[in-house]
Amino acid sequence: MITFAHAKINIGLQVLDRRPDGYHNLETVFYPVKWYDILEIVPAKETQLEVSGIAIPNNDQDNLCLQAYQLLKRDFDLSPVHIYLHKHIPIGAGLGGGSADAAFLIKLLSQHFELELSDETMENYARALGADCAFFIRNRPVYATGIGDVFTPVEIDLSPYQLVLVKPPIHVSTGEAYGSIRSARKSKQLLEKIHLPIENWKEMISNDFETGIFERYPEIRGIKSTLYEKGAIYAAMSGSGSTVYGIFKDRVALDELEDGNMVYWVALEL
Repeated sequence: MITFAHAKINIGLQVLDRRPDGYHNLETVFYPVKWYDILEIVPAKETQLEVSGIAIPNNDQDNLCLQAYQLLKRDFDLSPVHIYLHKHIPIGAGLGGGSADAAFLIKLLSQHFELELSDETMENYARALGADCAFFIRNRPVYATGIGDVFTPVEIDLSPYQLVLVKPPIHVSTGEAYGSIRSARKSKQLLEKIHLPIENWKEMISNDFETGIFERYPEIRGIKSTLYEKGAIYAAMSGSGSTVYGIFKDRVALDELEDGNMVYWVALEL
């Protein structure tokens, strides 16, 4: 049984006050994009994970896919499976690839073992694995608050546009990104701004992580600048980076960005 776990982008990201548990409250919009990892499960004598494609550092029992399997096994009588994961979504890219893999595996296990889990139940399992993991259960645009795990559906249709994702050869850890952030106390009202015409987003919607990351890695800032020079309607870093995306009316040549970077075009239909 096979499935395709896809990535997300953040449209706007504001880091708010620090919580007593050490995390930060935030607000952002998650939007699904069709850049896929491939997951397959087959019956086996013992449960194990096999990874191909992009290498995963420290790929052991801490892998979110194995954690997802063990999470469901505590509540259900799951027989062993061999999990095949072909990584195509880059690591440390701000695209949610690891979270997507875990969430899609939960859905795949529910289907394979005929558990008939509801979306709400699967979201609760996914929340135990990562802040943004539950988003990938329903795969619809949402306004996310809390630590990125409280969702309000939003009606956004970007299907008339083309999206380009540019991933430089830079890995930005979440800890590194938060280390240079200045938290805000008040919301920037992203839920209202996201409904403005996309032509207004450049001046109204921003990612708080960009300031610190751009200072440390000016080449990431350069990618965003180039996308605007090439006619992007809106461009931003996704999550804590390092991927920068641009939304265009039509595809354009980006030869200057293809040297050393992963450049990936995708249609934005849901």
